[in-house]
Amino acid sequence: MKFEVLSKGPFGRLWRALAVSSLGDWLGLLASTALAQQLAGGDYTTANLAIAGVFIVRLAPALLLGPLAGFFADRFDRRWLMVSSDIIRFALYLSIPIVGNFFWLYTATLLAEVASLFWSPAKEATIPNLVSRDKLESANQAQLLAAYGTAPLAAILFSLLSLFNSVLSGIFNWADSTAADFAFYLNAFSFLYVAFTVHSIRDIPRKSSESKQEETFSESILGGWKFIGNSKVIRGLTIGMVGAFVAAGVVIALARTFVDDLSAGDTAYGVLFGSVFAGLAIGIALGPKVFSGLTRKSLFGMALSSAGFLLIVLALMQNLVLAIIVVLFLGAFSGLCWVTGFTMLGLEVTDEIRGRTFAFIQSLVRVVLILVLAVAPLIAAAIGRHTLRFFEITLTYNGAAFTMLLAGLVACSVGLLSYRQMRDERDLNFLGGIRRILQSDFAPKVEKETPGYFIVFEGGEASGKSTQTKILRDWIASLGIPTVLTREPGGTPIGTELREILLSRETGAISPRAEALLYAADRAHHVFSVIFPALQQGHVVISDRYMDSSIAYQGAGRVLKADEVARISRWATEGLVPHLTIILDQPSEIGLGRIQKRDRLESESLEFHERVRKEYAHLAAMEPERYLVVDANKDIQEIAQEIKERVKRSAPRSISSALGGK
Repeated sequence: MKFEVLSKGPFGRLWRALAVSSLGDWLGLLASTALAQQLAGGDYTTANLAIAGVFIVRLAPALLLGPLAGFFADRFDRRWLMVSSDIIRFALYLSIPIVGNFFWLYTATLLAEVASLFWSPAKEATIPNLVSRDKLESANQAQLLAAYGTAPLAAILFSLLSLFNSVLSGIFNWADSTAADFAFYLNAFSFLYVAFTVHSIRDIPRKSSESKQEETFSESILGGWKFIGNSKVIRGLTIGMVGAFVAAGVVIALARTFVDDLSAGDTAYGVLFGSVFAGLAIGIALGPKVFSGLTRKSLFGMALSSAGFLLIVLALMQNLVLAIIVVLFLGAFSGLCWVTGFTMLGLEVTDEIRGRTFAFIQSLVRVVLILVLAVAPLIAAAIGRHTLRFFEITLTYNGAAFTMLLAGLVACSVGLLSYRQMRDERDLNFLGGIRRILQSDFAPKVEKETPGYFIVFEGGEASGKSTQTKILRDWIASLGIPTVLTREPGGTPIGTELREILLSRETGAISPRAEALLYAADRAHHVFSVIFPALQQGHVVISDRYMDSSIAYQGAGRVLKADEVARISRWATEGLVPHLTIILDQPSEIGLGRIQKRDRLESESLEFHERVRKEYAHLAAMEPERYLVVDANKDIQEIAQEIKERVKRSAPRSISSALGGK
């Protein structure tokens, strides 16, 4: 999958550093567990306890220091916070193989995780400032692929280090060296590379631009937590992520035992481990595109519930091959859940408290993960082995399977609860969204890149679009930015003639499909002759209506398939998508009541216009980063100010500074 967001700019450089850091971190984990086992001296019980200790010290710092890390990310220079953390981690991991004892392994790992705890919220809070809102999902897909996709690479690299350890020892004259030693050194220098790269990225903001210097530490932390508690969306996301980690923690804790219950060994465990990460990569890379017919709020709950259901299915599996297939899909839905959750957090949380929010959720899921890792084996042991008989069929399940079954039920329930917490009136219902996916032709949304800024106004009749387009045009032009104001239909001489045909009551009835094609013809010529040339010159183009009007009016209004209408417009415009679409929303009867003489479309029934309004709301809910929905009944100047603020935040970097944006 191609990520254009990686091709250039500060995020591309940060991503490459993240990939190197993640590879090093996985190597560090493998090296830590390997060294712990070596230091145990061959005793099986001691070795297991030593390895468990590595996981505990890696997770424990979040219990106490998570809120403090979030406070630092919101109040201090994020670039230097990340650089300092990387330098500390470099020194600590470099020292572990040199000292080579249990005490320093645990101490250095603990201190390195403390540094990571400050690094992570600073990084998560930074990413939304390095990419535009419409690219945030791609950025999150890329960073999660870097985080989890490097795990198999690290495993391969560690195996190669083990294979060539004797050769490397001879080259460097290290008589007692092991593969773990070399892995620690590679991990250490990966952090040094990241520190150098992050230091060179000057676009990373010093801190939240809206940070309140007068806040005390306690006020800052309580303010962030209060926001989480009062926001339906963030509350739903938090509930969902906790549920996801309950399910994931149970799989991590019991996977080895589960494989033994299927009479398989280390090789099968390795395949099962690889299937989890392969599924994660598939879900992260392809999931958002495949399920584009659902809003992110619906998609998050659906993905988590599906992962829980698959965990239940996995618990019932008694065939290794089928279990691996189920794990692949389980990983895919988990990856989809994570990328959707991260994207929604970046979009919903303001920069002022973003660090604290990520730190809070990071701490919470780590606490849950520690509890699950500790409790799941105890529950499995307490349940023990049970044999079930159904007529002539006899099935035997161990405690691991029963515990996975319970965790799957929890994940399903939490997913549905999370969906109910976040859903609002603009969402399709759950089954409606699934039905829309099944009816879709999955036509690709190819976006044409231009140096200009494309803004579109949409909405029902007499909602104030003409007034607001002129106010916005005058404001942008006053800043010295070349601006083009146009409309559909009628933005070209040919469009003017088509407008007369389409809107005149004398035209009479037109076939819904013919009407959609006429609008697409106007749009194709409009883009070719007016919009695209202006955008290529770096101008701001403001259009009164664009392709969403066809999707709403000819799709929902005429009861055609919305995806078919959208496909026609995407073909006609060669995939030119607006940077920002502003929907002026009001009850249809209010707008229609303002019109003295109605044209052909305005004369349609109230039910027609309500279907149009509902479709606009659904389009905005599916891609909130690209839409702004404004209450058209507000004061004209209040609406204009709200639009200006969003225009500044959504502008490409080439235009943002001239508008007074970030």
